[in-house]
Amino acid sequence: MKNTERIPVVPKNMVIPFILVTSLFALWGFANAVTDPMVSAFKKVLELSNTQASMVQMAFYGGYFCMALPAAMFMRKYSYKTGILIGLGLYAVGALLFYPAAITEQFWFFCLGLYVLTFGLAFLETAANPYALAMGAKETATQRLNLAQAFNPVGLIGGLFVAQQFVLKNLKSDDIQDFSALDEASKILVRTSDLMVIRDPYVILGLVLIGVFILFVISKMPQSKDEGGMPSMGDTFKALISNKKYVLGVLAQILYVGAQIMCWTYIYQYAEAIAMDNVTAGYYQMAAFVIFTLGRAVGVYLLRFLSAGKLLMIFALLAMVFIAGTIFIESIVGLYCLVGVSFSMSLMFPTIYGIALGDLTEEQSKVGSAGLIMAIVGGALMPALQGMIIDAGGSGVSDTTIAGVSEVNFSFILPLACFVYIAWYGYTVYKKHETITA
Repeated sequence: MKNTERIPVVPKNMVIPFILVTSLFALWGFANAVTDPMVSAFKKVLELSNTQASMVQMAFYGGYFCMALPAAMFMRKYSYKTGILIGLGLYAVGALLFYPAAITEQFWFFCLGLYVLTFGLAFLETAANPYALAMGAKETATQRLNLAQAFNPVGLIGGLFVAQQFVLKNLKSDDIQDFSALDEASKILVRTSDLMVIRDPYVILGLVLIGVFILFVISKMPQSKDEGGMPSMGDTFKALISNKKYVLGVLAQILYVGAQIMCWTYIYQYAEAIAMDNVTAGYYQMAAFVIFTLGRAVGVYLLRFLSAGKLLMIFALLAMVFIAGTIFIESIVGLYCLVGVSFSMSLMFPTIYGIALGDLTEEQSKVGSAGLIMAIVGGALMPALQGMIIDAGGSGVSDTTIAGVSEVNFSFILPLACFVYIAWYGYTVYKKHETITA
């Protein structure tokens, strides 16, 4: 039983800066949600396979992997605020690149825009997560990060709403039963129109980000606690590598992000297998995000009474039950299970983050944060593997069966394996660290 109720989650003098930093969680949630449906949209309008279309996620989450460590090294020398400003700038540039990408109609150009965009997100997440942890007492750090992360689903819901109402509903290719059967002139007209539709939300987002950038420039933000006596990078890396809870936490984060993106990206392919169109499937993804938001709120509350490791284990076990239903129930009920897993995933990212950084110094956390943000590369690699499984029988989603279920159902064996490890990690942390210090 935890006794942190008397300690304020956010001190009064940190409330305004905390609100500003928390707004960033919603901003990158928006980018995640508005991008997920683009896998399905690009697949149809550019006539790609599931594996080729997954390059959207490869570009999006690959940017995190490439930029997280440089971002952390930058913030060792400069402030969190400076890192946030650079992140917002790169985020805006990447979003605005969708304008020339739509003109050229080149898939690689859209992927480049996403790649640069996530350079910005890597800076933002590398700064904002440890910044939120540092804005108050160490005893309430994980609870505080869960509170900040609770606003991430607000951005997810907003991004999905935009994707559904202003992109998916306006795609002409989605109204055509067999787009590949059209003559080339008709394809060009539809493709040009649809790529402009895909472009618009990103360009508007880029303009909004410029406004947020200005807001941070004029706002006074607290500085990092450690301003002197910086240890060498070599010493910092040695300390991180020798911290087993941190190393195992990075792996848990890789698998969690991979599982999350697989469950959210391929909800459209799962729906397609039961003869549901993309717009209707979007409503189910919206329900998943609402449930995710509810789960995050429940998680923040339960962390008052249960240790982080124990709660992580419980939620991972629940996720395994939902995913088992997703795999073996080939009907709308299976889709309900896929939606339900979002509740279980809700607290995993910030809780793993808080556990992994919990024993580190402020300076170690800056670099350690980079490892946990680089772990987002799981969102680039694992959806591609799932796409390969779905492509096993052809370009459709249920061309063949594997282990008695359709290929798209079987593909969710990957997130199931991820949740098994996360449950083990939560159990290990609870037994080896939390029960000892209780």
